[in-house]
Amino acid sequence: MADLSVVFAGMHFPNPFMLASAPPTRTAEMIKRAFAAGWGGAVTKSIALDPAKDLQPRLQPLHHGKRKIGMENVELTTQLTVEEWQQEIADVKDAYPDRPLWASIMDAPVEGNWQRLAEAMSDAGADALELNVSCPHGMPSKGMGAFIGQDADLTGKVVSWVKKVAQVPVVVKLTPNVADIAFVAQAAMNNGADALCTVNTVSGLIGVDLDTLTPMPSIGGVSTYGGYSGPGIKPIALRCVAQIAKATDLPVSGLGGLNTWRDAVEFMAVGASTVQMCTAVMWQGYGIIENMVQGLNDYLETKGFGDLRPLIGAALPKIVEFPEMPLAPRVRASVDDTCNGCMLCITSCADGGFQAITGIKGEVVTIDGEMCDGCGLCAMVCPLGSITMVPR
Repeated sequence: MADLSVVFAGMHFPNPFMLASAPPTRTAEMIKRAFAAGWGGAVTKSIALDPAKDLQPRLQPLHHGKRKIGMENVELTTQLTVEEWQQEIADVKDAYPDRPLWASIMDAPVEGNWQRLAEAMSDAGADALELNVSCPHGMPSKGMGAFIGQDADLTGKVVSWVKKVAQVPVVVKLTPNVADIAFVAQAAMNNGADALCTVNTVSGLIGVDLDTLTPMPSIGGVSTYGGYSGPGIKPIALRCVAQIAKATDLPVSGLGGLNTWRDAVEFMAVGASTVQMCTAVMWQGYGIIENMVQGLNDYLETKGFGDLRPLIGAALPKIVEFPEMPLAPRVRASVDDTCNGCMLCITSCADGGFQAITGIKGEVVTIDGEMCDGCGLCAMVCPLGSITMVPR
């Protein structure tokens, strides 16, 4: 097998797959079951000085047809106290001393509070501190979470406070709900962060019940903005990971929309050394780690990579600013004889493209190569894959 181990901020992981700070890491018992299943590391549910009281219900899915493509949550921090989490962390470390366990901590911008949390979790045996300055719901109204992470100066201050007392690596979890995540990442780096993590959930409103005209999830007849997660946020997360990987020289733990080993490969290609998962685990369970590990191993062997090093950051040099993109005409659409004449491409090209496709229902369509502008819309909507983009 390929070597899937990775060293991240001085910590050795047997594989790059981590459980994100979320419901699947709510207790020591849950984390230990995940480690027994094969997960390489985990981040505790976010720990605050005051345990949270959660709303009921607090989860709402987003469907495309019958398929879930995302989920909104309005869940807050852990329901356990700091002292209880010290015992939970010690329990996990006794059972799995070789698996990195990060403690997620959060508070308002009060130096003493952050330092108290940092010292308590370090004393309990946490291998790193993940600073949650990114939760988009519930916490910002208390001056916590994204309230801090959306302000680069405030983010830098919190990092500097924790670094004064931290005896373990400090990882800063960044929010995608900002205009320039690279700017915030640099502030964290300049104030001593050892590593970065992104993305937390995207602020959103999942939908409205058309029968009652109540936003969802409905909690006593009202709702609020929540954190959107799942496959739907993957493009945002990939962009954020790439941006902070390019803007800093710190190791990056990537998360946001990972559902398969292929997703993990993409995150590592744009700069992530470890990847974290939450929503996929909530939907499918800890057992998905088996396919994640096997799929990644098979991919590395197929590529001839003995370990993860050739993969991490491999795509970054190919991500450029728009003015650097080649704008000369390069491709056009081409159709093969598997086309069944369903006419979807004709409609799309006529109403959203360059009117380059003609045909009769049930027969192979005709594409005018001169009129085609190479946008790729027809290939996107073709249900059979009969249309491809070819060099001009």
